[in-house]
Formats: sequence, C-alpha cells, structure tokens
Amino acid sequence: MRNISTLPVFVSVIEQGSFSKAAEKLGLTKSAVSKRITELESQLGVKLLHRTTRKLSLTEAGERYFENALVALRAAQEAEDAATELQNVPKGILRVSALMSFGRLHLAPMIPAFLKQYPRIELHMTMNDRFTDIIAEGFDVAVRVGDYRKTVSTAKKIAPLHSVICASPTYIAEHGLPASPAALPHHNCILYTYHTVVNEWVFFRADETETVRVSGNYQVNNSEALRESLVQGLGVGRLPTFIAGEDIKAGRLIPLLDQYVMPHKILYAVFPEKQYLPEKVRVFIQFIIQNLGGEHPYWDRWKDNAE
Repeated sequence: MRNISTLPVFVSVIEQGSFSKAAEKLGLTKSAVSKRITELESQLGVKLLHRTTRKLSLTEAGERYFENALVALRAAQEAEDAATELQNVPKGILRVSALMSFGRLHLAPMIPAFLKQYPRIELHMTMNDRFTDIIAEGFDVAVRVGDYRKTVSTAKKIAPLHSVICASPTYIAEHGLPASPAALPHHNCILYTYHTVVNEWVFFRADETETVRVSGNYQVNNSEALRESLVQGLGVGRLPTFIAGEDIKAGRLIPLLDQYVMPHKILYAVFPEKQYLPEKVRVFIQFIIQNLGGEHPYWDRWKDNAE
C-alpha cells in the first residue's frame, strides 16, 4: 500500500502518453512525474515502462500493474463518492462531454445559470461529435445519443430527439410542396453525412413504413451547416428539431409532410456505472432535464401551435 499515492501519476502517464502531458494534467512538473515513476519502479523492483525519445510503452509487468491500478483508482473514487453522496453543497470539478451542435445551442446557454446556482462546482465541458469513452477519457457525464444499455455506463433519459423535413418559403415558392415522400426524389435534397444510410429517408404513417432514396447537390457532416443551406433556399432537408425549431417558429423554415413521422432518437445523460452517484453529477442531470423540458422539450413547442 506504500505506493498508493503514486497510482494517479502512473495512470495519468499511460493515459496521456507522455510525462509532460501527465504533468500538465496533474499540475506537477515533468521532473516530479518522472521521479515518481522511477521511485515506483525501484520500490516494486520491476521495470514498468519502456522509454524512448518518441513514445512510452508498457512492459508486461507494467500492463499488469496498469490494469490493477485502474481498478484501485475506481475503488477509491467509489469510496469518495460514498462519503460525499449526502453532502448538502455540490462541489468539485465536473467534466462533461456533449454533442457539438446540441452543446452549443442548448447546453452552453444554460451553463452560467447552473454555475450561479452551484458556485462550488467547476465545470469543464468538451464538445465534439465523435464517440466518447467516458471512463477512459475521465468524464463524469456525457450528453449523448445512442443505446448505452450494453455498456459499463448508466444512462438517464433527458429528452426525445425528433427530426423534421423542411425547406424555406423561397424554395417552396419556386419548387412547390412535396405532396408525399414519393415526391422527394424530384427535389434537391440536402444530405447529412453522419447518418448510417445517407441518402435514404424513412417515414411512418399509421402502420405503414415508406423508405425513399433522395439526392441533391450538397452533403455535409454538420447539422448547423445543413440548416444554413435550407434557410437560404438551397433545397429540402432533414434536421433535428432542436436545430430547426426556432427557424420554424420564426417562419424561416416550413415543416413538410407533417402527416408523417420520422424515426427519432433519445438524448441521454451517460455516466460511469457506480453504486454512488456524485452529487455534482446528480444536480447537473436534474438541472438540464428541468430546463430542457423533459418529454416535451422547448424546441418542439412550435408543434403546439400547428396542431
């Protein structure tokens, strides 16, 4: 147990891939980190790392030590969470991962209010659209879309994410309204390239499912860029309602084929599976659910006026 204080240093060196990056993350000097690892190897009597000028790699003993060090650190975190679960004032560093467009449009505007309500929390938010391994990357919670039931994470539903087919009034005035999904191949359809099948749109009505292959002169991997092309009258597109909602309310975009619905997804708050949920995580999840609107999020309320 004499080496337990060195565990976070060793794990950080492996996760960051270098002494300098680990030192920066831990708030130590590079020489201090190197000294800790050298002392650890000396005390254990084994070499844990192969060091070259370009990279670090684990020895066989190092691999075994790293695996067990991770388990020990998680156990220590569990103990800390158990001790602080009932604290009245949420505090500490809260590391959040979020989808880029959703984070910018909907999470970022509410962060100041959250931190004013919980001033002892220090929030670090990273926004991107790639898959995030929250455990390996050290996040407390991720706001993501997907099926997390088969992972070592726990997922709490935040809100449904619906999609809508829409176009601008200028495009509709020039090209007309599609009367049914079957008419969409005759329109310039702007495509979002992060979908599993880029050029197929699926529609449901009653017990019927209709799949349409569409095409157009613009494909893009960002929904906000796609939204800009639609507002400027380039074509017809499928957008998440969390992006299209304000434009629909303002009349900049017109929802099409509203007698049909499209497949929808679920927005989750995902956090490492733990017996004790840290209070800082609990209040963050509660705050965003309350402020987004739960099952009826505020960006979908344009539908209330349409019904």
